[in-house]
Amino acid sequence: MATGPQSGGEISDELLGRLGSLSTQALVDGLWVMGWPNAQIDGSKALHSSHKCVGRAVTLQFVPARPDIAQDKPPAGESPEYEAFEKCGPNEVLVMASVGKWDSVGGDIKFLRLKQRDVGGLVTDGSVRDTDEIINYGFPCFSYSTTARQGPAYMQPWKCNDVVSVGGTAVRPGDAIVGDQDGVVVVPAKVAEMVYSIAHGREEIEDIIKEELTKNPGPPGIYYPFMSGKIKAGSPLAKLLATKGITPENSNQFEGSANW
Repeated sequence: MATGPQSGGEISDELLGRLGSLSTQALVDGLWVMGWPNAQIDGSKALHSSHKCVGRAVTLQFVPARPDIAQDKPPAGESPEYEAFEKCGPNEVLVMASVGKWDSVGGDIKFLRLKQRDVGGLVTDGSVRDTDEIINYGFPCFSYSTTARQGPAYMQPWKCNDVVSVGGTAVRPGDAIVGDQDGVVVVPAKVAEMVYSIAHGREEIEDIIKEELTKNPGPPGIYYPFMSGKIKAGSPLAKLLATKGITPENSNQFEGSANW
Protein backbone atom coordinates (compact mmCIF):
# COMPACT_ATOMS: atom_id res chain seq x y z
CA MET A 1 0.00 0.00 0.00
CA ALA A 2 1.46 3.35 -1.06
CA THR A 3 2.09 5.86 1.71
CA GLY A 4 4.45 8.73 2.42
CA PRO A 5 7.07 8.80 5.18
CA GLN A 6 5.73 9.11 8.71
CA SER A 7 8.26 11.70 9.84
CA GLY A 8 9.12 14.94 8.10
CA GLY A 9 12.61 15.32 9.56
CA GLU A 10 14.61 15.48 12.76
CA ILE A 11 14.77 18.20 15.40
CA SER A 12 17.83 18.42 17.64
CA ASP A 13 17.58 18.89 21.39
CA GLU A 14 19.20 22.30 20.96
CA LEU A 15 16.60 23.47 18.43
CA LEU A 16 13.84 21.99 20.58
CA GLY A 17 15.01 24.15 23.48
CA ARG A 18 14.99 27.26 21.33
CA LEU A 19 11.48 26.57 20.06
CA GLY A 20 10.31 26.03 23.63
CA SER A 21 11.62 29.46 24.62
CA LEU A 22 9.07 31.12 22.30
CA SER A 23 5.37 31.73 22.80
CA THR A 24 2.82 29.71 20.87
CA GLN A 25 1.58 32.96 19.30
CA ALA A 26 5.02 33.72 17.85
CA LEU A 27 5.29 30.21 16.41
CA VAL A 28 1.83 30.41 14.82
CA ASP A 29 2.75 33.79 13.34
CA GLY A 30 6.00 32.37 11.98
CA LEU A 31 4.18 29.57 10.18
CA TRP A 32 1.52 32.00 8.92
CA VAL A 33 4.18 34.27 7.41
CA MET A 34 5.56 31.25 5.52
CA GLY A 35 2.11 30.45 4.15
CA TRP A 36 1.62 27.24 6.12
CA PRO A 37 -1.87 26.23 7.29
CA ASN A 38 -3.00 26.91 10.83
CA ALA A 39 -0.81 24.90 13.15
CA GLN A 40 -2.57 25.29 16.48
CA ILE A 41 -4.54 22.41 18.00
CA ASP A 42 -7.83 24.17 18.64
CA GLY A 43 -9.56 23.26 21.89
CA SER A 44 -6.56 21.63 23.57
CA LYS A 45 -6.07 23.55 26.82
CA ALA A 46 -3.64 23.29 29.73
CA LEU A 47 -4.96 21.18 32.58
CA HIS A 48 -3.20 23.46 35.08
CA SER A 49 -2.02 27.07 34.91
CA SER A 50 1.60 25.97 35.45
CA HIS A 51 1.65 23.63 32.46
CA LYS A 52 3.96 24.37 29.54
CA CYS A 53 5.44 21.74 27.26
CA VAL A 54 7.90 21.27 24.43
CA GLY A 55 8.95 18.01 22.83
CA ARG A 56 8.99 15.84 19.73
CA ALA A 57 5.67 14.27 18.88
CA VAL A 58 5.02 10.60 19.57
CA THR A 59 1.57 9.96 18.11
CA LEU A 60 -1.23 7.57 18.97
CA GLN A 61 -4.36 7.12 16.87
CA PHE A 62 -7.65 5.99 18.40
CA VAL A 63 -10.45 4.51 16.29
CA PRO A 64 -14.14 4.01 17.11
CA ALA A 65 -14.86 0.93 19.19
CA ARG A 66 -15.89 -2.21 17.28
CA PRO A 67 -15.86 -5.81 18.51
CA ASP A 68 -13.53 -7.13 15.81
CA ILE A 69 -11.12 -4.23 16.30
CA ALA A 70 -11.05 -4.89 20.04
CA GLN A 71 -10.28 -8.56 19.30
CA ASP A 72 -7.58 -7.86 16.71
CA LYS A 73 -5.78 -5.10 18.58
CA PRO A 74 -2.57 -6.33 20.20
CA PRO A 75 -3.51 -7.27 23.76
CA ALA A 76 -2.45 -6.01 27.17
CA GLY A 77 1.11 -4.74 27.28
CA GLU A 78 1.44 -5.08 23.50
CA SER A 79 -1.27 -2.47 22.92
CA PRO A 80 -0.28 0.48 20.68
CA GLU A 81 -0.83 2.92 23.54
CA TYR A 82 1.81 1.22 25.67
CA GLU A 83 4.15 1.07 22.70
CA ALA A 84 3.72 4.85 22.45
CA PHE A 85 4.30 5.33 26.19
CA GLU A 86 7.66 3.56 25.99
CA LYS A 87 8.83 5.84 23.18
CA CYS A 88 8.32 8.89 25.40
CA GLY A 89 10.83 10.63 27.62
CA PRO A 90 11.67 14.18 28.73
CA ASN A 91 12.05 15.44 25.15
CA GLU A 92 8.89 13.83 23.78
CA VAL A 93 5.24 14.83 23.92
CA LEU A 94 2.61 12.12 23.56
CA VAL A 95 -0.04 13.29 21.08
CA MET A 96 -3.24 11.25 21.34
CA ALA A 97 -5.75 11.62 18.49
CA SER A 98 -9.14 10.94 20.08
CA VAL A 99 -12.34 9.91 18.36
CA GLY A 100 -14.52 12.34 20.31
CA LYS A 101 -13.68 15.39 22.35
CA TRP A 102 -15.50 14.03 25.43
CA ASP A 103 -13.98 10.53 25.19
CA SER A 104 -11.31 9.71 27.76
CA VAL A 105 -7.86 8.90 26.41
CA GLY A 106 -6.77 7.70 29.84
CA GLY A 107 -6.52 8.32 33.56
CA ASP A 108 -4.37 7.86 36.63
CA ILE A 109 -3.33 4.21 36.25
CA LYS A 110 -2.33 4.39 32.59
CA PHE A 111 -0.68 7.76 32.94
CA LEU A 112 1.33 6.72 35.96
CA ARG A 113 3.66 5.21 33.36
CA LEU A 114 4.06 8.62 31.70
CA LYS A 115 5.08 10.05 35.07
CA GLN A 116 7.62 7.23 35.44
CA ARG A 117 8.94 7.98 31.95
CA ASP A 118 9.28 11.69 32.89
CA VAL A 119 7.37 12.55 29.73
CA GLY A 120 7.69 16.05 28.28
CA GLY A 121 3.93 16.35 27.98
CA LEU A 122 0.60 14.91 26.89
CA VAL A 123 -1.61 16.55 24.27
CA THR A 124 -5.01 15.35 23.09
CA ASP A 125 -8.15 16.61 21.40
CA GLY A 126 -10.08 14.28 23.71
CA SER A 127 -10.53 14.40 27.48
CA VAL A 128 -8.76 12.93 30.50
CA ARG A 129 -9.99 11.37 33.74
CA ASP A 130 -8.67 11.45 37.31
CA THR A 131 -7.76 15.11 36.91
CA ASP A 132 -6.38 15.77 40.38
CA GLU A 133 -4.09 12.77 40.22
CA ILE A 134 -2.78 13.69 36.77
CA ILE A 135 -2.02 17.21 37.98
CA ASN A 136 -0.18 15.69 40.94
CA TYR A 137 1.90 13.58 38.53
CA GLY A 138 3.53 16.83 37.45
CA PHE A 139 3.86 16.39 33.69
CA PRO A 140 2.21 19.00 31.43
CA CYS A 141 -1.18 17.91 30.11
CA PHE A 142 -3.29 19.60 27.45
CA SER A 143 -6.76 18.28 26.65
CA TYR A 144 -10.13 19.39 25.35
CA SER A 145 -11.64 18.86 28.79
CA THR A 146 -11.90 16.51 31.75
CA THR A 147 -14.50 13.78 32.01
CA ALA A 148 -15.81 10.95 34.14
CA ARG A 149 -16.67 9.12 30.93
CA GLN A 150 -14.62 6.03 30.14
CA GLY A 151 -12.79 5.60 26.86
CA PRO A 152 -12.82 1.87 25.94
CA ALA A 153 -16.60 1.83 25.48
CA TYR A 154 -16.25 4.35 22.68
CA MET A 155 -12.80 3.95 21.12
CA GLN A 156 -9.68 1.79 20.97
CA PRO A 157 -5.99 2.71 20.57
CA TRP A 158 -4.99 1.45 17.13
CA LYS A 159 -1.70 2.76 15.79
CA CYS A 160 1.49 4.28 17.19
CA ASN A 161 3.62 6.88 15.39
CA ASP A 162 1.69 7.53 12.22
CA VAL A 163 0.49 10.86 10.84
CA VAL A 164 -2.62 11.86 12.83
CA SER A 165 -5.20 14.64 12.82
CA VAL A 166 -5.60 16.29 16.23
CA GLY A 167 -8.19 19.03 16.48
CA GLY A 168 -8.09 19.24 12.69
CA THR A 169 -4.32 19.80 12.58
CA ALA A 170 -1.92 17.27 11.07
CA VAL A 171 0.82 15.96 13.36
CA ARG A 172 3.73 13.84 12.13
CA PRO A 173 5.96 11.88 14.49
CA GLY A 174 8.98 14.02 15.31
CA ASP A 175 7.24 17.37 14.83
CA ALA A 176 7.86 19.87 17.61
CA ILE A 177 4.92 20.29 19.98
CA VAL A 178 4.88 23.49 22.04
CA GLY A 179 2.16 24.24 24.57
CA ASP A 180 1.47 27.15 26.90
CA GLN A 181 -1.56 28.86 28.44
CA ASP A 182 -2.80 29.96 25.01
CA GLY A 183 -2.84 26.45 23.58
CA VAL A 184 -0.72 24.00 21.61
CA VAL A 185 1.17 24.52 18.35
CA VAL A 186 2.63 21.95 15.95
CA VAL A 187 5.89 23.01 14.31
CA PRO A 188 6.64 20.74 11.33
CA ALA A 189 10.11 19.24 11.64
CA LYS A 190 10.91 20.04 8.02
CA VAL A 191 10.72 23.80 8.58
CA ALA A 192 11.40 24.05 12.33
CA GLU A 193 14.66 26.00 12.00
CA MET A 194 13.13 28.61 9.70
CA VAL A 195 10.02 28.92 11.89
CA TYR A 196 12.27 29.63 14.85
CA SER A 197 14.21 32.28 12.91
CA ILE A 198 11.03 34.14 11.91
CA ALA A 199 9.24 33.74 15.24
CA HIS A 200 12.29 34.76 17.30
CA GLY A 201 12.75 37.83 15.14
CA ARG A 202 9.10 38.77 15.57
CA GLU A 203 9.27 38.44 19.35
CA GLU A 204 12.33 40.69 19.46
CA ILE A 205 10.54 43.34 17.40
CA GLU A 206 7.35 43.12 19.46
CA ASP A 207 9.36 43.60 22.66
CA ILE A 208 10.93 46.73 21.18
CA ILE A 209 7.53 48.07 20.14
CA LYS A 210 6.07 47.46 23.60
CA GLU A 211 9.07 49.14 25.23
CA GLU A 212 8.66 52.19 22.97
CA LEU A 213 4.91 52.46 23.54
CA THR A 214 5.44 52.17 27.28
CA LYS A 215 7.93 55.03 27.25
CA ASN A 216 5.93 57.09 24.75
CA PRO A 217 2.24 56.18 25.12
CA GLY A 218 0.15 56.36 21.99
CA PRO A 219 -1.78 54.30 19.44
CA PRO A 220 0.26 51.24 18.36
CA GLY A 221 -0.71 51.63 14.71
CA ILE A 222 2.44 53.55 13.88
CA TYR A 223 4.43 50.36 14.43
CA TYR A 224 1.97 47.49 14.66
CA PRO A 225 0.84 45.17 13.19
CA PHE A 226 3.72 44.37 10.87
CA MET A 227 4.38 41.61 8.37
CA SER A 228 7.64 39.71 8.68
CA GLY A 229 9.69 40.07 5.51
CA LYS A 230 7.82 43.24 4.53
CA ILE A 231 8.96 45.95 6.93
CA LYS A 232 9.77 48.88 4.66
CA ALA A 233 13.08 50.70 4.92
CA GLY A 234 12.54 54.22 6.20
CA SER A 235 9.23 53.39 7.88
CA PRO A 236 8.67 54.46 11.51
CA LEU A 237 9.15 50.85 12.60
CA ALA A 238 12.36 50.46 10.60
CA LYS A 239 13.74 53.65 12.15
CA LEU A 240 12.83 52.44 15.64
CA LEU A 241 14.48 49.07 15.03
CA ALA A 242 17.62 50.74 13.72
CA THR A 243 18.09 52.39 17.11
CA LYS A 244 18.30 48.87 18.55
CA GLY A 245 20.72 47.62 15.90
CA ILE A 246 18.14 45.65 13.88
CA THR A 247 18.53 46.32 10.14
CA PRO A 248 17.97 44.52 6.81
CA GLU A 249 21.61 43.45 6.98
CA ASN A 250 21.09 41.30 10.08
CA SER A 251 17.35 40.52 10.09
CA ASN A 252 15.00 38.64 7.77
CA GLN A 253 12.04 40.77 8.83
CA PHE A 254 12.51 43.53 6.25
CA GLU A 255 11.36 43.91 2.66
CA GLY A 256 13.94 42.21 0.48
CA SER A 257 15.57 40.32 3.36
CA ALA A 258 13.09 37.45 3.70
CA ASN A 259 14.83 34.09 3.22
CA TRP A 260 11.90 31.71 3.17
